[in-house]
Amino acid sequence: MEHSTLLWTLGSPKKEDVENFDVTNLSQDVLRSIEADSFWCMSKLLDGIQDNYTFAQPGIQKKVKALEELVSRIDEQVHNHFRRYEVEYLQFAFRWMNNLLMRELPLRCTIRLWDTYQSEPEGFSHFHLYVCAAFLIKWRKEILDEEDFQGLLMLLQNLPTIHWGNEEIGLLLAEAYRLKYMFADAPNHYRR
Repeated sequence: MEHSTLLWTLGSPKKEDVENFDVTNLSQDVLRSIEADSFWCMSKLLDGIQDNYTFAQPGIQKKVKALEELVSRIDEQVHNHFRRYEVEYLQFAFRWMNNLLMRELPLRCTIRLWDTYQSEPEGFSHFHLYVCAAFLIKWRKEILDEEDFQGLLMLLQNLPTIHWGNEEIGLLLAEAYRLKYMFADAPNHYRR
């Protein structure tokens, strides 16, 4: 398994260990163990989001609709602003659901985000919805300042996160947890 080096690298604190590492020096038992762990991690990741990547992508369609419903309950003003300028959630949130926010965040933040998804029950399939809602509402002021369709779409497809780090992603996750605990098991909470 050629990608064992990557997995081994993640656990190695010394750069020179990684540079001098030769995967052929690993025993077959170690390689099988790494392969089994890798398979388990990938299976855990894909189990809850498999329907995102099947014909017609019903998982993504459903999640985008759920995001629209959630935002309408969390921040009716933002939701109505989108309606006023005919911005459909699918036009920006499809990418958020399809790429799990990888294209919206720097790699260091994506790693932190995905680590949380891995540790959260149904993180990729369920918690991601609340992260997307928190992410959208984070830009509330900028969204409401835009007064046309093109400006809104340009903003939502190019959010200024390039300098984000641990603090910003930590705050985003905290807000997502708050939203999850307020809304996940309360379908009528703040019902429109």
